[in-house]
Amino acid sequence: MTRPAIKEPPPQGVRAVVIGGGTGTFTVLSALKHYVADISAIVNMVDDGGSTGVLRDELGVLPPGDVRQCLVALSSSSQLMRRLFNYRFPQGKFEGHAFGNLLLTALEKITGSFAEAVKMAGQVLAISGRVIPVTTADVRLCYRDKSGQVVVGEKMITQSFFAAGEHPELFLSPPARVNPEAVKAIKAADLIIMGPGNVYSSLIPTLLVEGMGEALRQARGKKIYVCNLVTKPGQTDGFKVGDFVAALERSAGGRLFDYVIYNTAKPAPALLEKYAKAGEMWVEYDPDELAAQPYQAIGQNLISKKIFTPEPGDSLLPRTLIRHDNDKLARLFMRLYFS
Repeated sequence: MTRPAIKEPPPQGVRAVVIGGGTGTFTVLSALKHYVADISAIVNMVDDGGSTGVLRDELGVLPPGDVRQCLVALSSSSQLMRRLFNYRFPQGKFEGHAFGNLLLTALEKITGSFAEAVKMAGQVLAISGRVIPVTTADVRLCYRDKSGQVVVGEKMITQSFFAAGEHPELFLSPPARVNPEAVKAIKAADLIIMGPGNVYSSLIPTLLVEGMGEALRQARGKKIYVCNLVTKPGQTDGFKVGDFVAALERSAGGRLFDYVIYNTAKPAPALLEKYAKAGEMWVEYDPDELAAQPYQAIGQNLISKKIFTPEPGDSLLPRTLIRHDNDKLARLFMRLYFS
């Protein structure tokens, strides 16, 4: 692919939407905010593990965890404030709880609206953009296995193993409509970015919300998927780049992406070995298969040279990881915008 030069400075009129949740979305948002002034992060609302799960079960609030990460990614406040929102209490009754999760929960209780709580937290963190829950309904992710038994909850499904070749039947309970604010952002967007992220627990849950797939298919902006670097054991074993795309488009009800970005560089052997011990393998690709798809597949060396390690009390980076180079991704998004 011929790379048009990036205009300097990037135009302030570019509008971008990033869809998902978790570390992958954090990575994209952290870099893209330096290139685009108008960003909307549309966040899945099925998280029910860890601190978020306890708060949902005990206080009946909507899940704050992925929203918190997006708020921190878009924050232009001090490093101390960003660390404060991600800080987890190491012991006592609040052990395992992130401060930002507690604040969002308190704001939801005070205002009576999770959407309003997110806006207020965004003001505290001086975010450059918006964080939008994909739905404001209290939903749980469900999986019906081959025997007809239903597994309830994102945490339990993340630990489930799917049969080889299975197209897992996932659904939301109860069914939920898409947040009108999310639809509004998608309609106005010039760039719509999904991934990287866990296909079945971070990305597909956003597509299961009624009206989301339709909004994306009708969107005029360029729709981009960033493929994962490694597979997830028991769920995406043996997946190549095209398999990730196919799983997402099945859930969306039809063709979705204009561009698919994937990594062509193998990580260092020591890192590959570390991941292989956990059943996670480097995502391979078939150039001929990708060339035959209706989307344009773009392969590059996208691996960050930085070794990520956690700061004390930081829940976002729990271990050393193979990561995308976030600035490379952001610059590639901008090239696609100008192409």
